[in-house]
Amino acid sequence: MRTIIALILSLAVLFTSTLSFAADGGAGSIMADTLIVRPVGIVAIAVGTAVFIASLPFALISGSTENAARQLIVAPAKFTFTRPLGNFDPVEYYERPLPAAQPVRPPAAPAPAPQQPAAPPAAPQADAG
Repeated sequence: MRTIIALILSLAVLFTSTLSFAADGGAGSIMADTLIVRPVGIVAIAVGTAVFIASLPFALISGSTENAARQLIVAPAKFTFTRPLGNFDPVEYYERPLPAAQPVRPPAAPAPAPQQPAAPPAAPQADAG
């Protein structure tokens, strides 16, 4: 039991000191992000997926499947894969909203060719005779 507590405290000190070192926004933050935070994000995606699958029957019954998926899978995936290196801001600060979906319209039919105006009727000719 003491070994587990010592391990947890050691990781907490290491993680806290690394993030404070990474707060400068330079090479240190990129290294900490690449070596520590991104792998933790990948683990969070795997754990979130497992929890989502375990909670899926309850989410289906309550109608909260979309919210559960967004919080347990999509948010860690965005934090891990779409966040710029060294940027530890929440996802909302750097995520660009997606453009609204545009309805798909069939191509317009070609315009009919302009018709030539009909020639005026010929004037009746007088009979010579």
